[in-house]
Order: sequence, then structure tokens, then C-alpha cells
Amino acid sequence: MPRRDVHGVLLLDKPLGLSSNDALVRAKRLLRANKAGHTGTLDPLATGLLPLCFGEATKFSQDLLDADKEYVATLRLGQETTTGDAEGEVVKALPVTCDAAAVDMAVRAFLGPIEQVPPMYSALKKDGKPLYAYARAGEVVERVARAVTIHEIEILSCTVPQVTLRVLCSKGTYIRTLAEDIGRHLGCGAHLTALRRTRVGALSLDGALTLEQLGECDDLARPALLAPVDRLLGTLPEVRLDAEGARRFGHGQRLALRDVLKGGQPLSNGTLVRVYRDPDATLLGVARIEAGALRPERLVKL
Repeated sequence: MPRRDVHGVLLLDKPLGLSSNDALVRAKRLLRANKAGHTGTLDPLATGLLPLCFGEATKFSQDLLDADKEYVATLRLGQETTTGDAEGEVVKALPVTCDAAAVDMAVRAFLGPIEQVPPMYSALKKDGKPLYAYARAGEVVERVARAVTIHEIEILSCTVPQVTLRVLCSKGTYIRTLAEDIGRHLGCGAHLTALRRTRVGALSLDGALTLEQLGECDDLARPALLAPVDRLLGTLPEVRLDAEGARRFGHGQRLALRDVLKGGQPLSNGTLVRVYRDPDATLLGVARIEAGALRPERLVKL
């Protein structure tokens, strides 16, 4: 069947064992979409929220790459593996003598700004080559620690040696590394046995679909399952333009704020806003407030 223009965001509940790219390929095929992209990888051994962008929504996929993420992670204390998760071989086993109170104190030690050394089994590149390629060849290369932030961390359950955590973190945080570091802090080691992503920025698993659910839907009805493009922009202030302002904005012209806001809330310099056309509330794109003007930054053509 021929491909078609499809615009919007699929909130996919990615299954266990499937790579992010494979999930994207399957969803793109089911939707017969001309253009698609994902918003950052989710390991094959992880499940949960993988927002997939189609058509004009791909222009905003980078915003989700930079967004905070929330996970539910299960750790197994007392064992370290080659990969930091259940996929690897156990390389160290130590007795687990800590109790729930000690685990709670260890977990709290990682709240706030921390530094992480990226794991060898990651897609991060060194000299143009992903780290996992070195790891599979039995090589260990030097990695520079990176600053990340754990905004929230709480214990959902603790039955030693198994601990389940909820973690809200900044972009670039490796939950496998967090699990290993918590284990080392406790002196017994640990690795990740399960991981589920529950939130990306303002997007959550609420209303998310599986590939099976997408496949069971009628072909003509599938595009309607996508969230609108502006679902990615919900945290931005809103600006609405009349027909003439919308026309000029669509041509990439700067618009004086005095001609745009007309009694709206004042917006500070540098603020990124989402822009709509009145009265039909058509999304036109995003713009930045700059020197008393609305400067188009990314235009949407729906």
C-alpha cells in the first residue's frame, strides 16, 4: 500500500526485547507514514514510553531528547554483571548484609546533581565508534564522567536483595549506572533487572498504545490514534495571530509584540512560545521572543 502524510505523536508502550529503531520501523509501516523519527532510544530490555514523531512532529523531537525522564527500575543487590543489567554475565557476587534502612540511606545519597561514568555497553561514541562495540570486543576505554541530576528518587518496594525505585532524572542519566553505583555505595554491588520508562517531559503512559493495539485498528483509522503535534509543546506559553499575522509568520517574518499580544500576558525576552492562527486554532509553529518581536523559529505546515 502507498505511503501517506501522517502528522502527530504516537505514545508507544514499547515491549520488552525490541529496540527503539525496530519499534519505529514497525509503527511507521503500520501507519504507512512518509516521515517518522523517535525521541531517543530505549534499551531493548526496557519497556514503557517511547514517543514516536510523524510528519511535522519530527521538527520537535529534539525537545524530548532534552527533556527529563521518569523510570521505574528494579535492582538486584549482591551481583554485578558485565553490562550492568540482567543481559550480562555475573562477574562479582557479594553477600548482602544491608537492611531496608541502609538501602534507603544509600538511595538518598544520589538525590540531586551527581556525576556518572557512562557504561561501556552504551551507544555513546568515542572516536566515532559506539562504546558497546569496544565492549563486545573485550576492550575497556576511558570515559569522562558526566554531570546529571536525579530530581526525585524513591523506594517503591524493598525486599532485599530486590529493590524497586521510581527515578525522575535529567537527560543523559544511565539508570544501569545508577543501579551499579547504589550497589557499590552499599558495598555489595547491584545490577538492573527491569526498567520501565513512565514519563518523557510532560508526556506519560496515560493513553499509550502497544504495537499490537495499533495493528488491530483499521488502517484508515490509525492516523486518528496519534496525539496532535502540539502535544509536544504543552509546556510553552501560547500566542495567537490573526489572519494577516499568521500569513506573515508563515513567511518567516518577525512580528512586533505590540501587534501580536493585544492585552495578553507579557513575555520575557528569550521565551519560546507556540503560535496558533485564530479563529481555527491551527498550529503555525514555535517562535522566540526577541528584542520586542516574535521571531519564527520552527514552522509547521499541516
